[in-house]
Amino acid sequence: MKLPAFHVMAKPTGPICNLDCKYCFYLEKENLYPGERNWAMSPEVLESYIRQYIQAQTAPTITFAWQGGEPTLLGIDYFRRIVELQQKYFDGRTISNVLQTNGVVLNDQWAEFLAENRFLVGISIDGPRELHDCYRVNKGGRPTFDAVMAGIGYLKKHGVDFNTLTVVNRKNSYHPLDVYRFLREIGSGYMQFIPIVERIADVPSPDGLHLIGPNFKSSAQVSEWSVEPLQFGKFLCAIFDEWVRRDVGSSFVQIFDVALESWFGMPQGLCVFRENCGMALAIEHNGDLYSCDHFVYPENKLGNIMQSPMESLVGSPQQRRFGTAKRNTLPRYCRECEVRFACNGECPKHRFITTPDGEPGLNYLCAGYKLFFNHIAPYMEFMAEELKNDGAPANVMFWQPPERPRQPDTP
Repeated sequence: MKLPAFHVMAKPTGPICNLDCKYCFYLEKENLYPGERNWAMSPEVLESYIRQYIQAQTAPTITFAWQGGEPTLLGIDYFRRIVELQQKYFDGRTISNVLQTNGVVLNDQWAEFLAENRFLVGISIDGPRELHDCYRVNKGGRPTFDAVMAGIGYLKKHGVDFNTLTVVNRKNSYHPLDVYRFLREIGSGYMQFIPIVERIADVPSPDGLHLIGPNFKSSAQVSEWSVEPLQFGKFLCAIFDEWVRRDVGSSFVQIFDVALESWFGMPQGLCVFRENCGMALAIEHNGDLYSCDHFVYPENKLGNIMQSPMESLVGSPQQRRFGTAKRNTLPRYCRECEVRFACNGECPKHRFITTPDGEPGLNYLCAGYKLFFNHIAPYMEFMAEELKNDGAPANVMFWQPPERPRQPDTP
C-alpha cells in the first residue's frame, strides 16, 4: 500500500554552515556525528535518496527541499548533478526544487543556474539591518545583512522566484511592522514567520546537545533569544491588521493562508497546525532519516535509507506513533479550546509547559496563538464565506467586522 503524500527536508551538508546565527538550533547537531570529516552527502547516498523519494511519491509533482546547514556550500556543480539525477529517475512526473539559503554566497553564476532550472529560493532574513544583524552573524561575529541583500539582488536580476523566511525572535518580535514593511519593500511576495523557541539544558545530554526537546526531564531554561509567547501573538496580529487592510491578494503570508484553510474546513498545508504530524521528515547527509527537522535527536532516528527502504521507514510503527502522539497527547485544556481547529496544539517541540490546571503538554506559545486566532476570526469567517460563494477573499479589505468584546491576552 502506498504511503500518503510525505515531505522530506534534505540536509546535504548536515549542520555545516558559513554563518554562526546565535539562535540556530541545528549547528550543534554536528555533535551527533563525532569524527565526521566529510559533511557532503556522498554521490551514492544522493542518488539513492533521489531515486527512493521519487519512487515513494504518488503525486504528479514531486518537490525536493534542500536545506542545511547551508546547502550552497556544496557548489553549483553539486546541484547540477542533483538535476541530472532527478531527470534520470523522474518517471514522467514534474520535479520542482526548493533551496533554503542564507544567500551570502549567491552570485551571477548561482542565479543563472537557479533561474535556468526553476528553483524556488527561500531567503533567510530577519528584517531590516539592525534586526537582521542582531543574531544572524558570520563565523567571525560580523553582520551579514549586506551580503544577504546582495544575494537577493542577484536573484532579482536573473528573475529567480524567491520567498523569505523570517525567524521571529526576542528582538524583532517587538518591531512587527518594521519587519513586514521591509519584506514587502524588498519584493518578498510570500513570507514565512517562524517562531524560535529553544530550551538550553543546564547540563548537556550524553550526545553533547544543549538545545533539548520537549521531553527532556532535567533542568533547562528558555533561551534569551526565544520569542515570548504573548509577544509572538501581538507580532502576528499587528502584521495581520496591516495586511488585511491593504495587501490581501498581493502579499502572501504563510500563517494567514493556513488559517484560511482552517476556517474553510480544508486540511492545513502546514504540518504544525495539522491534527497529526509525521509526514514531514528530515534526512541527514549520511542517509539517516529522522521523524522531523525539529526532532533530529537520537531517539527520533528511524534508520538509514542505505540500509532500509525509505518507504518502510516513513511507514514504520515508530513514525506512526510519532505522528499520532500529537493528537493523542493534547491536554484537555487544548481539546476544549475554541481555536483548537486552527491550532491543534501547534508543534510538539514547543509543548513543554503545563495548563492552568496543571496538566503537562501545553504549548509554550499558547497565549500568543490564542490571542492571534481569536483576533483574526471574524476576518477569516468573512473570507471563507467569500470562497464558498465564489467570491474573492480580497473583498475583506473593504469590509469592517462588527464590534466584539476584547479577548483575554493569556490562556
